[in-house]
Amino acid sequence: MTLRSNKFIVFLLTGAFSVLMLNFKSDNMNTKNYRMLSLGDSYTIGEGMQPKDRFPNQAIAMMKTMGINFDEPKIIAKTGWTTDELMAAIANEKPAHDYDFVTLLIGVNNQYRGRSSEEYLEDFKKLLKMAIEFANGKTNHVIVLSIPDWGVTPFAEGRDRKRIAEEIDLFNSINKQETEHLKVHYIDITPSTRKAANDLSLVAEDKLHPSAKEYTIWAKLVADVIKGEK
Repeated sequence: MTLRSNKFIVFLLTGAFSVLMLNFKSDNMNTKNYRMLSLGDSYTIGEGMQPKDRFPNQAIAMMKTMGINFDEPKIIAKTGWTTDELMAAIANEKPAHDYDFVTLLIGVNNQYRGRSSEEYLEDFKKLLKMAIEFANGKTNHVIVLSIPDWGVTPFAEGRDRKRIAEEIDLFNSINKQETEHLKVHYIDITPSTRKAANDLSLVAEDKLHPSAKEYTIWAKLVADVIKGEK
């Protein structure tokens, strides 16, 4: 083999290596850590749960196993919050308007405190509009979860479970209609929460809130939506 041939082979190998490194750098440049904002109440903050067991955190952990990286979720939620209290907290926190995904689950405390469905409608519409703004205007990057039915839990013993279910259904009919009207993703988790009537493993130790096992069900549904929109 001549010296010229050797130089040609080296040239080809060097070129191939350069292309390989260029692709590698390009792949790395395209790698992104997504960001999620979760708005709500005790169901979002995961009352009684470790942070890793909250549904936003579990959803992110699931995404990471698929090679889709997320920062830790930003959560604006507190046990007991009604719609107006969540709005007040948002006004105080002033979230950025560039989150990749936003979840919203709110209303159970409006129902629990006997607030009107008319008030819930007006507040929910405002909160949904905010959620869309925080997702940079992308309605398909916002996920609304229905209100769980706490009436099936041991905590509701002695209360009018039928009335609780009817009121929860009314509030959910409101949030579902508004969500679908704006073409936002809607996840109906209420049927799953009602299984707790016959399966206490879905209820936390406080006999009211969901267990980590129930939150896993929600997280899987949220992860499926995110995966489809990524």
